[in-house]
Amino acid sequence: MKVQNNLGGFVMYYSSGTYEAFAHPEKPKDVDKKSAYIIGTGLAGLAAAFYLVRDGQMKGEHIHLLEKLELAGGSCDGKKDVTKGFYMRGGREMDNHFEVMWDMFRDVPSIETPGVSVLDEYYWLNKHDPNYSLCRASINRGQDAHTDKKFKLDKESAMALSTLFITPEKDLEGKKISDVLPDSFWSTNFWLYWQTMFAFQRWSSALEMKRYLCRYVHHIDGLPDFSALRFTKYNQYESMILPLVKYLESHGVKIEFGMDVKNVVIEDKGNKKNAKQIVYVKDGKEQSIDLIEDDLVFITNGCCTDTSCYGDQNTAPDLSGIKNGCGESWDLWKNIAKQAKHGEYGNPDAFCNDVEATNWMSATVQTSDEEIIKHIINVCKRDPREGKVTTGGIVTVKDSTENWYLSWTINRQPQFKAQDKNTVLVWLYALNTNKDGNYVKKAIRNCTGEEVCREWLYHIGIDESKIEDLAKNACNTTTCYMPYINAFFQPRKESDRPKVVPDGAVNFAFIGQFAETPRDTIFTTEYSIRTGMESVYTLLDVDRGVPEVWGSKYDVRELLRACYYAIDKKTIDEVPLSFKEKLLLKTVLKKVKGTDVELLLKESGLIK
Repeated sequence: MKVQNNLGGFVMYYSSGTYEAFAHPEKPKDVDKKSAYIIGTGLAGLAAAFYLVRDGQMKGEHIHLLEKLELAGGSCDGKKDVTKGFYMRGGREMDNHFEVMWDMFRDVPSIETPGVSVLDEYYWLNKHDPNYSLCRASINRGQDAHTDKKFKLDKESAMALSTLFITPEKDLEGKKISDVLPDSFWSTNFWLYWQTMFAFQRWSSALEMKRYLCRYVHHIDGLPDFSALRFTKYNQYESMILPLVKYLESHGVKIEFGMDVKNVVIEDKGNKKNAKQIVYVKDGKEQSIDLIEDDLVFITNGCCTDTSCYGDQNTAPDLSGIKNGCGESWDLWKNIAKQAKHGEYGNPDAFCNDVEATNWMSATVQTSDEEIIKHIINVCKRDPREGKVTTGGIVTVKDSTENWYLSWTINRQPQFKAQDKNTVLVWLYALNTNKDGNYVKKAIRNCTGEEVCREWLYHIGIDESKIEDLAKNACNTTTCYMPYINAFFQPRKESDRPKVVPDGAVNFAFIGQFAETPRDTIFTTEYSIRTGMESVYTLLDVDRGVPEVWGSKYDVRELLRACYYAIDKKTIDEVPLSFKEKLLLKTVLKKVKGTDVELLLKESGLIK
């Protein structure tokens, strides 16, 4: 049931199950009088436009997407530069329980297969070619590190993780992961998997790690070999952004490029907050859009790929323009945050003021060389030219953890429609950009694409006498240094991210990775899309529940199953316990004998 708020509207609510998931909401009151201005065309902005059209039933010509660049998609990019090569700043891993994402893409038509949705296409692909890794980590230049799907958690680390899982978020504000986990944790396979899959660091937010633990507890068995993940057919831009843009265009929505938004002026009177003006620069001239209450504004505050620095085969990224806290998305957010009376528009400084803590660097290697491909096959046990899952996710180079901390992956080929069928694209990234490599004795941030490629070729086992020639003549490597890519993992307070719709806001909302929505995890496609949906449903009073974050953290079956896999598929009595613990366990098992609890323990594998 919806309840009215103090502004006369209704409160957005969450739902689960198919009753509301399958329903179509009624047309919101007075929507034909309203217009929308969406700042940023990343997934959050495009999702907001989608929900305005489908569920808000707003006329497409009333929806204005404002984008500074000449291409939509934000951080979900992928492009071919005819002079420099292919660029992929990052990739996106999807989960079957991205409830909002699939709610959207079930109604976005495929641009490849007539008559089906993007969801259908994606679903069939991952059914026919399920994702899993045959080599999660390598060692000694291309040999299997034999992590063997084991977590190798010691008792102290396992208990600390359990404690973190149940600790209230309020108690974790401002804390780093290293504040809540023991030193022994850093040498576990669990941390190797976790750090490289999600790009966490020891100094990342303990609060965000707790969210991840709770959000994906149902996937713990798929963490070591990536069997929990699903991937798109092509790069994220062609597989997700383009179909979404085509859908919006078919409904009359226009994207206005070259719009560099500098500020949204907000009037705060009584208990109401109204966006009154959008200030932007276009073609070198400062201009503005005056707003009324019926003009809705959706603000993408902050961007993880802000101030990206690109390099190519022969050039290292130019980092000379990077300055802590500076970047167009941060400047916009700071200008808005200054207008708050009580910090209700968030605190951008909590995320963007330490680029040494928030950066990493990626690279895209293009090759068709048979010797290199032979070594790839030796590591991942699959031929990348077969058009199917290859690595199944990243292969982490275990020898490089104290150096670049390199990981690499090959998704289904071709990754781009324009890619030659004999060409393989390899994506790699380094968590440590300020340390020398094992082979290339330079920090990766100072390396050309060719030098980055040399380090990778070394780690897949290429003969050292051939490395330089192959990197130069058989590969083309582009690079991207991203100073703020981990900004959202910085230790924070709840109030550092503004609510999607701040208290009292009448006609504006925050969307994207730096807006706050409960229980969900940043650095995911789902998070961006969810903020888009929540913002539209709130501002338009759409009478349909937003799908809640999947509730596996509340499912005792999933929790018991997670325990079983966390202790490397042992029964409880096989775990090292003290005499008192053994005595207590014996008493508990005796008490639950013959009950449903005993059945649950047996089903999970914890007892025989």
